[in-house]
Amino acid sequence: MKILVIGKNGQLGRSIHKLISNYDHHEFTLTGREELDLSSSESISKYFNTNSNFDVIINCAAYTSVDKAEEEAEIANQINHLAVKQIAEIANLQNTKLIHISTDYVFDGISHLAYLEDDKPNPINVYGKTKLEGERAIQNLMTNNATIIRTSSVYSEFGHNFVKTMMEYGRLKSEISVVSDQISSPTYAKDLAEAILKICDNRSFSQQSFTTSIFNFSNLGEISFYQFAQKIFDLTNLKCKVKPISSILYPMKAMRPRYTNLNKEKIINQYKINIPAWEDSLKEFLMKMSNISQN
Repeated sequence: MKILVIGKNGQLGRSIHKLISNYDHHEFTLTGREELDLSSSESISKYFNTNSNFDVIINCAAYTSVDKAEEEAEIANQINHLAVKQIAEIANLQNTKLIHISTDYVFDGISHLAYLEDDKPNPINVYGKTKLEGERAIQNLMTNNATIIRTSSVYSEFGHNFVKTMMEYGRLKSEISVVSDQISSPTYAKDLAEAILKICDNRSFSQQSFTTSIFNFSNLGEISFYQFAQKIFDLTNLKCKVKPISSILYPMKAMRPRYTNLNKEKIINQYKINIPAWEDSLKEFLMKMSNISQN
């Protein structure tokens, strides 16, 4: 299959890039902002007018700065909603299948049970609202052949993320405070990338028409950011002390949902995907980072 990956410079796009040598039976095209700029509808039209006939589009690109989105709602809406709508229109027109990455932040976090795909969304910040509008645009335009994957707390060796920030703080500081009342299921980008490529290989996806559907994906288990930071320091032997703090005492521009663990049974059952526990994936990631620093 001819597969287009949008967002090659992000954590997930770069993680997919590292894996595609294992999927050389497909032909991959990877684009970044310089080739396909989701902040510009003209750029999107121009790209697909000159590049078409893809079998699958994987959209990893997004406006992900949760706090800045409160002040930059227009550009966040363009990238997370209007551009996604435009891509869905093009996919529909060209009979192309679409995999789109969304977020746990479409939920308000009031639940105490892991969220199912059909639980009612209720985002509490601009980022979550624009991502939900992107989801709905796909569902309205593509009744078939679109797959939406909600994920959470993504980290990798690339770019900025919670794990890398904690490792840096652990080396520079003797004590930090981390919120203890926000709970999610972290996601190692390599695991999500592998799941996406396995879906592309699945016969029910690649060789058949299917009803547009939402799936959840993150590593198994749930943990607070405070506990996550503690585990990072334990596994890296960093001596930085972590103090728990209420999110009320750590004000940010955007509200965050308190609980966003995602139920993964649907994607496990439908695509037979083996999802590692968050601690196992964190250990793998930290080992990889240690090897990188030693080379």
